[in-house]
Formats: sequence, structure tokens, C-alpha cells
Amino acid sequence: MTEAQYTAEAHVAGGRNGHARTSDGALDLDLRLPKEMGGDGEGINPEQLFAIGYAACFGTTLDLLGRSAGRTAGDAEIDAAVSLIPNGAGGFELGAELRISLPSLTDAEAADLVRAAHQACPYSRATRGNIDVALVVNGKPL
Repeated sequence: MTEAQYTAEAHVAGGRNGHARTSDGALDLDLRLPKEMGGDGEGINPEQLFAIGYAACFGTTLDLLGRSAGRTAGDAEIDAAVSLIPNGAGGFELGAELRISLPSLTDAEAADLVRAAHQACPYSRATRGNIDVALVVNGKPL
């Protein structure tokens, strides 16, 4: 295996109703089931963290690919939704939707850049074939 350039480390005790912290102390938070799933909603849940990570990674990928193509994508804004979907067997599947706004690009340019970013983004590559990911660009489904 190739040596990692960076590795994030976190410790969790108590699962979805526990406590999490990163090894560098930057994150130190309580985890709780969302109210919609019977929890008190007084903490953060893993889906929220995944949504933040996916949106941040996708935005950086858009910016890098945009710059390499001579386009401005640094003004991208991404709203990410990560859902737990009952699978009918007593468990859940993940689903994700990225709503991407690229105001400095035409709709066609934005769609092309989002398609390229979806191929290159590490989160997109990790989820490909594993979960449904819907992309919405400048208000239009891709």
C-alpha cells in the first residue's frame, strides 16, 4: 500500500450515543441519535459529519479542476444531505445528495465541471457503486 500523505484519527466511545474526539483535539463532541430516530438530538450524528466531509472535499475538487481548466469555481457552495434509508431487512442504507451552486459558470460549464469532480473526488470514488448519490447543479438535477 502507498504511504498516506495524511491520516485522520478519531476515537469514539458509546457509538451513536457516545462521545467522539480526534487525536489532535480539534473535534471533541457528543454523538446522539437524531430526534427523527428516537434520540434526543442533543449532539452530532455521523451522517452530519459525513455530509460536511463530502461537501468540503467536493468543493475543493471543483476548485482544483476548475482552475486547471481555466474556470473560476472558487465561489462554489455545496449543500450536502446524507440520509439513512431503511433497507427493508431491519437495517439502513446511506444515500447522499449534493446541491451545488456555481454562480460564476454557465449551467453547461457547471454541469461539466461537476461531472468531472464527481469522477475525481475521493468521497465520490469511495461511495461509487455503494450508495446512491444525486447531484443537483444550479438548481437542476444532473
